Amino acid sequence: MKPGSTITPATRLCAVIGNPVAHSLSPALHNAAFQELALDFVYVAFRVEDLKSALAGMRALENFRGMSVTIPHKIEAMKYMDEIAEEDRAIGSINTIVNEKGRLLGLGTDGPGALKALVDAGVEIDGKNVLMLGSGGAARAIAFTLALKTRLGKLSILDINVNMLQGLAADLKAGTHASIECEKLSDGYLNRAMENADIIINCTPIGMHPQEGISLVPVDYFSSGQVVFDVVYTPLETKLLADARSRGLKVISGVEMFINQAVLQFRHFTGVDAPVEVMRQVVMERLRS
Repeated sequence: MKPGSTITPATRLCAVIGNPVAHSLSPALHNAAFQELALDFVYVAFRVEDLKSALAGMRALENFRGMSVTIPHKIEAMKYMDEIAEEDRAIGSINTIVNEKGRLLGLGTDGPGALKALVDAGVEIDGKNVLMLGSGGAARAIAFTLALKTRLGKLSILDINVNMLQGLAADLKAGTHASIECEKLSDGYLNRAMENADIIINCTPIGMHPQEGISLVPVDYFSSGQVVFDVVYTPLETKLLADARSRGLKVISGVEMFINQAVLQFRHFTGVDAPVEVMRQVVMERLRS
């Protein structure tokens, strides 16, 4: 849809749903891409608590083409899909829904987006020990992608939600050949896990609004040579990344994963390749303003 053009009955709707969702840059990113390619699409954000009803509405609305799913709905959304990609069914979470004439197809782009962010940053994963903080939807996607697509040394996962943590560990052990460890997040376990970690990935919302200025990792727990990746992208540099950078470590912002996964979503929604640099420019301008 060209800049300045009007929305018509033929316009296709895409949206991001979550709670909270006011911080999301997805509308700005996707709408800029639609305009760049003159596609008759529009993208909005919806704060959603009643997920079942929201997805029933998507199914009923003919023009509702695509949905990005964020915290806290990535796992529950699977229950309402008509079809899920085989690999994503094993992962147990999705972040993308495509409406094919009333049939909802669920898939994930978080895992591939995160792996590309690591590879693009020049991070060597094979043989390395990865420490993951959190075990929710994003964590599941990234953990399975790393376990299936790389030859990592060991994956250690810490979370305060023991049931979710143990469920992820059990699924990883059943569905992959990776070496998996999990423990309830505590200062003691975190300290020991940090001593052995080559790559630290924060998959919790800690550091994101309204928890800016907070980090799960005390600054003196870092060791030289570590890589720190935070999936949070607002703010652009979280306290976790700022602390890691202050210790001279390589850091990767969640904005890289965010852009990568959005590029994949755009393709699923529209059937055409995304204008990646346009999307990146919009996101960086918003985050730096």
